[in-house]
Amino acid sequence: MAGVSQQMQKQGIHLPSFISGLLADPRHYQIIVLSSLILLGTFHFAFQLPWWHVVACIGSTVGTQAVADKVIGRKFDARSPLISALSLTLLLRTGSVTLSIAAGILAISSKYIIRWRGKHIFNPANFGLVILSLLFTGAWISPGQWGTAPIFALFLLGMGGIVTGKAKRWDVSIALLVSYAALLFGRALWLGDPFAIPVHQLQSGALLIFAFFMISDPKTTPDARLGRVLYAMLVASIGFTIQFAFYNAAGIILALILTAPIVPLFDRLFPAGRYHWPKFPMTKTGVSHETVQIPAQILTK
Repeated sequence: MAGVSQQMQKQGIHLPSFISGLLADPRHYQIIVLSSLILLGTFHFAFQLPWWHVVACIGSTVGTQAVADKVIGRKFDARSPLISALSLTLLLRTGSVTLSIAAGILAISSKYIIRWRGKHIFNPANFGLVILSLLFTGAWISPGQWGTAPIFALFLLGMGGIVTGKAKRWDVSIALLVSYAALLFGRALWLGDPFAIPVHQLQSGALLIFAFFMISDPKTTPDARLGRVLYAMLVASIGFTIQFAFYNAAGIILALILTAPIVPLFDRLFPAGRYHWPKFPMTKTGVSHETVQIPAQILTK
């Protein structure tokens, strides 16, 4: 460890700043948690998830971003596409490695093609997941694979809370879960069902993964907190309707892609500073992290 520290100092890297940079960026936590979920799904839940599908999806996702960044002249960063690839791997099921590759290409392409005022509209993983499952019968969304184990639900709540807390997006996750819970309990009251049923439904692994690792994406949610809360309530309502009125278990995932195009409207109604990932401080002379929230008045100048 001392040798590594000395080598970093020779290269002008300030070790405390390097460590604080690692801890400040929510993407690092998300990569660790999503990778752990894939391992858990493979070895505990016995998903039929061949390793070459994982490699193919990650390769196409990261590779597409690398090419796109090269084309537009932007510095390549593998963290965000890696998160998209891991999210796709968690919820997409297909017997074709070609479709796994296509999912990554679709997801990242949406970031560069479908934009509004410098902000991409769709969550990349959600876009790739839904579009691929709609276009090809050989690909499908598999929300039921995660089951409803209480201990697993507590694990997701804890890990998801850490990630969304770091990204300052816990509000949208909580608003979604509270809204969805209210709808589930209201339905139980209407039908005369015992409350054990909605409690069981709220323990869905897929719902919690969606709440903490998909809708909470700071780049595709409304900028203002009030806008995020209202948006989460809308997604919960539409997802609930799709699931129970149209009998589609992936309703909450479909709701996100349907509502994503109106996020710019929420940003217009509730203006606020746009989210930026923290900078990664490296050298002794470098400055501290980039401010995560840029004031709205600066953006409008």
